[in-house]
Amino acid sequence: MKISTFFYILKQGFVNIKRNILFSLASLGTIISCLFLFGIIYSVVINFQSGVKDLESTITISVFFDKDLSEENIQLIGEQIRLVDYVNTMDFISADEAWESFCEQNYDDPEAAKEAFGKNNPLRNSASYSVTLKDVSKQAEFVEYAKGLQGVRRVKSSEVTADSISTLSSLVGYASIGIVVILMLVSIFLISNTITIGITVRKEEIGIMKLIGATNFFVRAPFIIEGIIIGAVGSVIPLVLLYEMYEKILTYVAGRFKVITSIFAFVSQEELFKTMIPVGLILGIGVGLFGSLVTTRKHLKV
Repeated sequence: MKISTFFYILKQGFVNIKRNILFSLASLGTIISCLFLFGIIYSVVINFQSGVKDLESTITISVFFDKDLSEENIQLIGEQIRLVDYVNTMDFISADEAWESFCEQNYDDPEAAKEAFGKNNPLRNSASYSVTLKDVSKQAEFVEYAKGLQGVRRVKSSEVTADSISTLSSLVGYASIGIVVILMLVSIFLISNTITIGITVRKEEIGIMKLIGATNFFVRAPFIIEGIIIGAVGSVIPLVLLYEMYEKILTYVAGRFKVITSIFAFVSQEELFKTMIPVGLILGIGVGLFGSLVTTRKHLKV
């Protein structure tokens, strides 16, 4: 394609937008609104998933050993647990550490409780491995695996908590995908209407172009460029707004709600937008391109 042809097609794309300025602005506004909502949903989901990961790291599975099991066999159990690829961390909790932790959690005066029992540790057979998983949904599978290891007396887990987190995470993911799909379909519909009106207005001009030998590509290209321009502009504006807003929201929350930030680490601006920017641009331009392609194929019989 000649450079002059390319610039002519590009110019006609802008001309089409100007001719149908009201419908173009409606399409642009819809894409901006949809991608703005997409950005908000994406931010919430990413931060939610980050919070879930932090929460998952606090859900431990305790693997207890048979009474008087040798240190060598305890180490062997640890090596077998480490072989599981979805195990995140594994810490050995001695009987003394277990008793100290129990006193801290259950007595107002832990030191007095320890002195009352002296050297007689009530939890002397409670040494264990404290295990966390990369994927909390694998908890039931790991429990069955650990129970089958020789020398393991009992495995303690929080199945209800793990199942609840897993279910909630899935629901949020599916709901977000559903909302984004609906928003994109609305955008495609409005862009399609804008392109259809442009084709109707230029019907006679298109007919003349065909009579003098214009190719199908030459006729369709300006409408496709129109859709791409609307999609590109419609994605850049909300991304800029979201980028500026996200930093201000993080600063506001950190200043006013220190309790939240102490228990929940928000995803940084850089980490969030290194994915959101390319995804947002692809969605915006993709919606514009797809809407214009579908419309020109349907209404522009050339």
